[in-house]
Amino acid sequence: MSNLDRKPAPAVCGRQAATGPVKDLLTGRRVPLGESTVVRRLLPSLGRRMVGAWCFVDHYGPDDIADEPGMQVPPHPHTGLQTVSWLHEGSVLHRDSLGSLQTVRPRELGLMTAGWAIAHSEESPREHAPLLHGAQLWVALPDAHRHTAPAFEHHPELPVVTADGLHAHVILGTLDGAASPGTTHTALTGADLTLREGAAHRLPLDPGFEYAVLAMSGAVDVDGVPVEPGALLYLGCGRRELPLRARTDAAVLLLGGEPFEERIVMWWNFVGRSHEEVAQARADWEDGARFGEVHGYDGQRLRAPALPSGSLRPRGREG
Repeated sequence: MSNLDRKPAPAVCGRQAATGPVKDLLTGRRVPLGESTVVRRLLPSLGRRMVGAWCFVDHYGPDDIADEPGMQVPPHPHTGLQTVSWLHEGSVLHRDSLGSLQTVRPRELGLMTAGWAIAHSEESPREHAPLLHGAQLWVALPDAHRHTAPAFEHHPELPVVTADGLHAHVILGTLDGAASPGTTHTALTGADLTLREGAAHRLPLDPGFEYAVLAMSGAVDVDGVPVEPGALLYLGCGRRELPLRARTDAAVLLLGGEPFEERIVMWWNFVGRSHEEVAQARADWEDGARFGEVHGYDGQRLRAPALPSGSLRPRGREG
């Protein structure tokens, strides 16, 4: 998924993370995406840029698209990151410059590794379900892997962790001994938790990770904090378990990982290490080099927004 903001702010992230448990509730800002989709952007946000290597989180829907085209995101570029497509309702057709053509459905993992450079588009199929609901997430690649060859993975079946009233799909990384087949380059966790009304659990966590919970639907208390759908509760580090209580049937995404130790520049759809690197990626996209072609999308590719007037400089992980 693309950042369609025509004046994207630079987001430069460092290694600082909360040294212990916290409860920092973040509400998303509304951002238009394509022709008919509006997302709630949770990361990056004022005061919080990353959770482990997770550097971008959009939540969208549930949207009634029965008489609408649904998601329509034209071809656009990426560098230095992985994209994670995750759906609760509807479907998304992925095309990329590797020639991939894949429909991603609810609770299936669509994982694209941009590496050195890739371009892709995302759209609701012509014949689609009446509702669209999901999340789009990015994972920053560490320096040792950010120039890797681009790749796309589709995993229709994922490992599941169950308990009384709890059903969890492990999207990326590991949770309670279960490991996702998706390729990762840093230690992290991504899991989709479905809870029945009245369910109460203490989920095991890694105290070396920092965590956040994104509420997707229903009413849920996370460590005693009510988190409404479309909000993100940042939890910090140092936790060995996480209390969850569902007041109604509910679903949340658990995101976590080792605090990312590198400083990165994130602007538009690029993750780099300097202003010059990001500017070169933008120029390469505009002149048609490096990123390849996305075939089959009915429309023009996205043009890159103008770079900010000043140099993209480090500002730290928070603030």
